[in-house]
Amino acid sequence: MNAPTLTTVLVANRGEIACRVMRTAKALGLNSVAVHSDTDRDARHCREADQCVNLGGSKAADSYLQIDKIIAAAKASGAQAIHPGYGFLSENAGFARAIEQAGLIFLGPPASAIDAMGSKSAAKALMEVAGVPLVPGYHGEAQDLQTFRAAAENIGYPVLLKATAGGGGKGMKVVDDESQLAEALASAQREALSSFGDARMLVEKYVLKPRHVEIQVFADQHGHCLYLNERDCSIQRRHQKVVEEAPAPGLSPELRRAMGESAVRAAQAIGYVGAGTVEFLLDARGDFFFMEMNTRLQVEHPVTEAITGLDLVAWQIRVARGEALPITQADVPLRGHAIEVRLYAEDPSHDFLPQTGRLAVYRESAEGAGRRVDSGVSEGDEVSPFYDPMLGKLIAWGEDREQARLRLLAMLDEFAIGGLKTNLSFLRRIIAHPAFAAAELDTGFIPRHEAQLLPKAQPLPDAFWSVAAPAFVQTLPLDRRDDEVTSPWSQRNGWRIGLPAQTLLALSCKGEHKVIALTGQQPTVQDQHLVIERHGVRTRHLAVRRGDTLYVQWDGELQAVSACDPLAAAGARQAHEGGLSAPMNGSIVRVMVAVGQNVAAGAQLVVLEAMKMEHSLRAPRDGVVKAVFGQEGDMVGEGAVLVELE
Repeated sequence: MNAPTLTTVLVANRGEIACRVMRTAKALGLNSVAVHSDTDRDARHCREADQCVNLGGSKAADSYLQIDKIIAAAKASGAQAIHPGYGFLSENAGFARAIEQAGLIFLGPPASAIDAMGSKSAAKALMEVAGVPLVPGYHGEAQDLQTFRAAAENIGYPVLLKATAGGGGKGMKVVDDESQLAEALASAQREALSSFGDARMLVEKYVLKPRHVEIQVFADQHGHCLYLNERDCSIQRRHQKVVEEAPAPGLSPELRRAMGESAVRAAQAIGYVGAGTVEFLLDARGDFFFMEMNTRLQVEHPVTEAITGLDLVAWQIRVARGEALPITQADVPLRGHAIEVRLYAEDPSHDFLPQTGRLAVYRESAEGAGRRVDSGVSEGDEVSPFYDPMLGKLIAWGEDREQARLRLLAMLDEFAIGGLKTNLSFLRRIIAHPAFAAAELDTGFIPRHEAQLLPKAQPLPDAFWSVAAPAFVQTLPLDRRDDEVTSPWSQRNGWRIGLPAQTLLALSCKGEHKVIALTGQQPTVQDQHLVIERHGVRTRHLAVRRGDTLYVQWDGELQAVSACDPLAAAGARQAHEGGLSAPMNGSIVRVMVAVGQNVAAGAQLVVLEAMKMEHSLRAPRDGVVKAVFGQEGDMVGEGAVLVELE
């Protein structure tokens, strides 16, 4: 059979995965086509594509989830193949069938394989027949509260609610006791319906101190299937992976082989073709349990590429063209160690709330041996409330795990982001933590080390202000005539006739206000770095001005510094006394209270949806609802007052 003609690939996705697929397409000599929403018209994946097609709308439901529009875009652009990326329609069997029916190539598995593994309940039933060990749970059709209550009692708390069509932590809730079940089930069902169009749930035993180990499998159209080693993805928050590494620390060759062969059997049982991942829970005794199979390329595939030297997207394209796998199981490389972290626009200090806004400063780590950055944004881009807040991934490879860890720490130190909050410092604290260095990994890692990973905010030290103040003065825009350059009146050293040189400067940063006296010779900014020399030691701090704001590197983060009126700052008060405001941009999905209603501390008041996740606004104390602003369906901005209590 002749290989199908393939010159142009359309990527039905956005962000870093779209950019990453296009990179391989171009390396293979293929043209790339981007699709985008109205919001993403100027996004990086559009700038890097050879062609762009506008799908319209802003929300994913109006753009990236519109199957007919994507297929029409492929035909209009001359694309013969469509790569789904991950998320969105990547595990939608209807999408795969529609592509095939349109005479196009789907760069993913057969629709029948997606169907088989698309429902977690059905997948677990298949695995049970195949003899793959399962975590105890209920995967049935009945979806009423009483059924789940009975199943949870039978399994024993704590239990884990999961969307049967889900992934990425959407529609997933841990329930510690029966009193939490009703609220958790309702919320998980809403999230599942919003993210996947399917509210069905399953419930299973929540295994304590498990490791999350997954196997990368790959199959061709000729019946060959192999596993490309494993990844450890145990460090998670909100059931979403934060750190991934390959190979999994501490796995014996025998356990790797057992898990790998089980994963291959699972793939072969459903006639799988292409790249897929079989996920397992691994306990301390070495027992492993099937969780699910992701019928797509995974976010964390770069660590597998790093330890094997293979390009998995290139393999996807070649397998879709009918080519056989180029190696056998015995030839699969395993060299060195790789670690990846996911960089998100979110606020770790406020329960990882997604952040929106403009990337005023965005500087990636320098390229080099064992260093890789997969990102989907550039400086000046907007992070919108309509999509997942992941900005990109940092991947480090080393001859051993410690070399990879130290290399990744250096990359995190070099990264700089200003304009909105990210998890950059949080990631650095994880990778630098002694427990991580010792490979003490399980899914409870972040909660167990929360005090060190999520320290309480502390006032900025005097040392920071001593750096920020001269940098702020030094980066003020030059607004004077050429003939004034030598005039003492145009200098910034605080020169005064007959008095010591001194400049008083009122600055604001992170809600703090400080008046600093600058005296004597001050350090200068060179090449956007403040150079300071003390006691013979010279240090450099990134100092980048964007308009009226100066971003200064301090303690692993870019701090936004601006001038302020100290009197106005001292007199500032909340516009609404007792007001509870939206923690991020989003839409109101439920209003739980009415004016005049008595509420207890902790009660749900309003439920917001942002970036495909639900966030509850809860009462900080007992009180009476004085006012409610907004109704279900309204879009609200960060800081908008939604409820007033008295």
